[in-house]
Amino acid sequence: MSHFSTLRTKITEAEILTSSLKDLGISVKTEADVRGYNGQRVRADIVAVLEGEYDLGWSRNTDGSFDLIADLWGVAKKHNQTELINSINQKYAVNRTLAEVKRPGLQNANVKLVLQ
Repeated sequence: MSHFSTLRTKITEAEILTSSLKDLGISVKTEADVRGYNGQRVRADIVAVLEGEYDLGWSRNTDGSFDLIADLWGVAKKHNQTELINSINQKYAVNRTLAEVKRPGLQNANVKLVLQ
């Protein structure tokens, strides 16, 4: 029986997710296996290689969004999973916003990000 959970996310940009994970000091693999309970593995497009025996993975859906795939019980053994996932989502949102304001036509825009 699989211990992996799949959670829908609003993440759509693979490059921004990868750079966000690296910004947080997390090792990243692409087209790799997500480690789970008792050696179980599942393939994902992007994998955050965590300290310990468990990883977080993201797989692209047909609509372009990514699902988070993880053995959340296992991740919670070494990490505060809520804080970890929230920090990844927050870093992704900041990096996505910064990428958007660098688009042509917005170079002279003033942007103020307020993180709470």
